[in-house]
Amino acid sequence: MVKILSKLEPVFYSFMRIVVGFLFFWHGFQKLFNFPGAAHEMPAHVQYIAGPIEFFGGIFIMLGLATRISAFLACGLMAFAYWMVHGPQALLPIQNRGELAVIYCFVFLVIFARGGGPLSLDNIFRKSKKA
Repeated sequence: MVKILSKLEPVFYSFMRIVVGFLFFWHGFQKLFNFPGAAHEMPAHVQYIAGPIEFFGGIFIMLGLATRISAFLACGLMAFAYWMVHGPQALLPIQNRGELAVIYCFVFLVIFARGGGPLSLDNIFRKSKKA
């Protein structure tokens, strides 16, 4: 069982990257297109700076295209979001409702370190260059 799981680990990693990219994309979609409707009014800098990074970063991470660059930008955005929005309210994420920003930040850090994985456009393009 362990051998099977260890062989499938790169595929599971790719699925995780795809799902995280998909979820991140919807944060940007909501900021840019107000669908589904935002729960509260957001400042313009959040809408017009964070929105495109989340929207396009989510697409690129989901597809595994320019994965490391996209994940690096998304990781930085989530670190910034945590310390600028949640951090001043309280130190711990459980107190300041910043758990999602922290989780995204560290998942994007792992994606930055590992790259797109086997189910990514980066991998397909890398293989076609070798051929």
